[in-house]
Amino acid sequence: MSETRWQATELKFLVSPDCASLLKVWGQRYLEMDPHASPETGDGYFITTLYCDTPGFDVFHRNGSYGHAKYRVRRYGRGDEIFLERKLRNRDMVVKRRSIVAVGELAKLHGGKPSPEWDGYWFHRRVVARGLRPVCQVAYHRTARVGTSQAGPIRLTIDQNLHARTAEGVIFDHTEQGANLLDNRLIVEMKFREGLPELFRRAIEEFGLRPGTISKYKLAAKRLGLAEDEVVAPSARYEKVKIA
Repeated sequence: MSETRWQATELKFLVSPDCASLLKVWGQRYLEMDPHASPETGDGYFITTLYCDTPGFDVFHRNGSYGHAKYRVRRYGRGDEIFLERKLRNRDMVVKRRSIVAVGELAKLHGGKPSPEWDGYWFHRRVVARGLRPVCQVAYHRTARVGTSQAGPIRLTIDQNLHARTAEGVIFDHTEQGANLLDNRLIVEMKFREGLPELFRRAIEEFGLRPGTISKYKLAAKRLGLAEDEVVAPSARYEKVKIA
């Protein structure tokens, strides 16, 4: 069965184009290019993701157990492989379960009874049981650099040109059109196993980065008018991640 599970600490930062440019140069100096990236595409690749939610948008509103996980279908470029993912988050710790299926097998998710013989069975069974279906697509270009620390592998990614559109079933639209999510800003992510690596600590200090809670799905749902946040106290809207 083509399935992987892993967990890591993940810090996210919203940055300006100038800061992102400096971070790209910094990444080229201290980290290696992601093995799946291409120099022809700026040391990166194009990602298209379908995010799933209920008709009442329980995932967006984090209602009950729906607030603990996101279910998504992802494609890199126009590759023949599709990644079925469940992403669990507990503050800054991320636990991901992923299965790889052929793009021609996407039709299995359109309906019918989940088949135990299929590599995507666990994903199909969960989305059916939880009443989930694709509600929006988010597409963007990712620059990725990787390295190692004493605790294990580390990864730096920079996501730009984020666009979103509503989803019409389990179908990818590669026209690169849609609503612009972040105007002129980019999302930087740092992933590592345990304990903030010294290399990342220096980068955070050098570039004055401020970690925060950033959800591509929530940005897309709000920009597309699919759902809106409930009114909450200002202190609860933005949670800083302690890095000391």
